[in-house]
This record gives sequence, structure tokens and C-alpha cells, in this order.
Amino acid sequence: MTPAIRMVKKAGIPFETCAYPHDPRTESYGAEAATLLGVPPDRVFKTLIVKLDGRELIVTMLPVHQSLDLKAVAAAGGAKRAEMANVTEAERITGYVAGGISPLGQRKKLRMLIDEHILRLDRVFFSAGRRGLELVLRPSDLIQLCTAAVASIAR
Repeated sequence: MTPAIRMVKKAGIPFETCAYPHDPRTESYGAEAATLLGVPPDRVFKTLIVKLDGRELIVTMLPVHQSLDLKAVAAAGGAKRAEMANVTEAERITGYVAGGISPLGQRKKLRMLIDEHILRLDRVFFSAGRRGLELVLRPSDLIQLCTAAVASIAR
């Protein structure tokens, strides 16, 4: 059981988990999850850690088939600029390994932005805290658990 799953269980929110055989040679973890689970890629969200104004780390989530719009992230986060955190920094702050970073159960609670596409979905798939394992929640439950803001941050 991962910290993300423990967090959802403790909150008493209904959820599902979906496991798939992760290929360690893959470079696109989200696309792999969508393909192997037979889920449209707009329902599978990736979790990326971003640095605002060179200081504050925040969590962002967006569909796996889209790219993060760093200018939009900066604007939504009230910053002048945004850049991707390096992998070592992301793993250290979250307590998860790249490709398995969950927005839930992280070592430190960070501000979070989720792309507005989530509001069109009835269920969303995202990492449960390890490669090859996804959590499935209602978007409203994920937003509430993370105290997330919703904004247009994908392109």
C-alpha cells in the first residue's frame, strides 16, 4: 500500500486501483498506463513538479497526451516564471520516484494546479505512488483531497 492509497482510504473516499505490467524501458509512463489499461489518454493524468520564480515547488496535473504550458502555470500560480523541477528535486520533495509520482500522500504538502479538462470527466486515473499502479477517483474528490486549484495549464 502506498502513501497515496492510505490517504484516500483514511479520507473514506470511494476509489479503485488498476495495476498494469510496467516496462522499465518505457519513457512515457502516462501513455503506457493509458495503453495497457485501455483508457483514453484524456482520462489519465500525469503529475509534474514545477518551480515558480526559482523558489516555490508546486504540483501540476494534466492529461498524459498534452504538454504543460509553463506560462499558463506561472500566471495561474501568481508568478512571473515557471520551470520544470529537476527529477532529483521532484523525487526528494514528493517521496516518490519519477513515473510514479502521485499528487496524494507526498512528503510535503505543496500547492497544486490541475488542468481544467478534469472538470469534463466522471473519473480520472493517476499514479497511485508507484510505476504500474493507478488510482481512479472522481475529479471532485481529487480536487478536494489536494485542495487544488483548477486552471487552463495544458496545451
